[in-house]
Amino acid sequence: MSSSNRIQWDIDLIRRYDLSGPRYTSYPTALQFDPELSAGALIDKARQSADKQSPLSLYVHIPFCEHVCYYCACNKVITRRRDKAQPYLDTVYREMEKLSQLYSDNRQVNQLHWGGGTPTFIADEQMRELMSALRRNFNLRDDDQGDYSIEVDPREAQDETLAVLREIGFNRVSLGVQDIDPKVQEAVNRIQPVEQTQRVLDTSRRLGFKSINMDLIYGLPHQTLEGFNATLDTVIEMSPDRLSVFNYAHLPDRFRPQRHIKAEDLPSPETKLAILQSTIERLLAAGYVYIGMDHFAKPDDELAQAQANGQLHRNFQGYTTHSDCDLVAMGVSAISQIGDVYYQNEHDITAYTQAVEDHQHAIRRGVTLTRDDHIRRSVITQLICHFELDQQRIEQQYDIDFSQYFQAELDDLKQFTTDGLVELEGGRIRVTPAGRLLIRRICMAFDAYIPREQSTARYSRII
Repeated sequence: MSSSNRIQWDIDLIRRYDLSGPRYTSYPTALQFDPELSAGALIDKARQSADKQSPLSLYVHIPFCEHVCYYCACNKVITRRRDKAQPYLDTVYREMEKLSQLYSDNRQVNQLHWGGGTPTFIADEQMRELMSALRRNFNLRDDDQGDYSIEVDPREAQDETLAVLREIGFNRVSLGVQDIDPKVQEAVNRIQPVEQTQRVLDTSRRLGFKSINMDLIYGLPHQTLEGFNATLDTVIEMSPDRLSVFNYAHLPDRFRPQRHIKAEDLPSPETKLAILQSTIERLLAAGYVYIGMDHFAKPDDELAQAQANGQLHRNFQGYTTHSDCDLVAMGVSAISQIGDVYYQNEHDITAYTQAVEDHQHAIRRGVTLTRDDHIRRSVITQLICHFELDQQRIEQQYDIDFSQYFQAELDDLKQFTTDGLVELEGGRIRVTPAGRLLIRRICMAFDAYIPREQSTARYSRII
């Protein structure tokens, strides 16, 4: 697999190809999930097609936040009432027992993630209780060799809480930072002094967390190139193992909290591009590897090593090292990927609770993969994870003639080759340094569902 870490910034190509498109955390994407499919049929197909010899990945969604961040598009419940958490957790335990009966089969859990919302909203004792319930129902590792991560809000993660997280088995943390400029923080209702973030970082390192991720967002109100460069300087000095640098998509009609953000305060498209270019250049110069899209990692981090070894994968948590795991997800709006099936839980917490009480599951919609879906998913995953595709490998895996099967798609790629985004030679598709930033657009060429959409407006912009 290609190990080059070069990125070529071509503003003309970016402007020409910067459309809206999927992030390909799944294929088919969530837009194809069908609410008319019966939950029973989805579960039956998942059980039939699951590889019971492979390990598991678990996800738990904890939707609560005490404060609203105006940029946020996550599924969350804003409340200061901490007593709301226990009834929700009790529902999760009921769902968990059912999922364990369906899918556990004593399969080793190599990956575990708690997301939100703010998972650290729940009390320390509730965290112990939740992890104990997971251990009772699934075969969690106790050798600290799994990839067990949690999203942490530095504003409310005390040293004692971090110690509890390490004690119960977490070895990775992801810290929400977004921007360190006080003016930007005030505009998005997330006041978070640098000292607070540094304390959580230092404490996590002292406790032995082996990987620390930081999330940043570009495109927020009042951001400037100079201001974001100052944020980058501070973050690079903090030296997290991984960085996610997300593009803020302003969609106030879909996400109510974003209505607090004034459109006139947002940076111009030109400024956003300048910020992104500077971010990539500075992080590469600081020694980070560009994993793809919005992810960076140090060369010795497992994410960078998995990419170098051709073993990187992508799922609903983004880039991951666990391509061999079925993903069993629990909680409101959580998405599972098991065998030939994706399905998502009810999005509303009341509907989720009622569904678990009535059925012991909360499946709202899903999709069963066809053979064509599997083939295209393999192609898209290879390209988005490794920027390179060996056509012969796909031919052997699925017993197809690649050039015949994808004749129309390869014709589409000719324009990409003319524009210098991809190279086609020797039965390989290689994404060039100029094409890496536009990888989502390249993957769209292999997406059978895109032409049937009236538009791609429901997706975020590629850059």
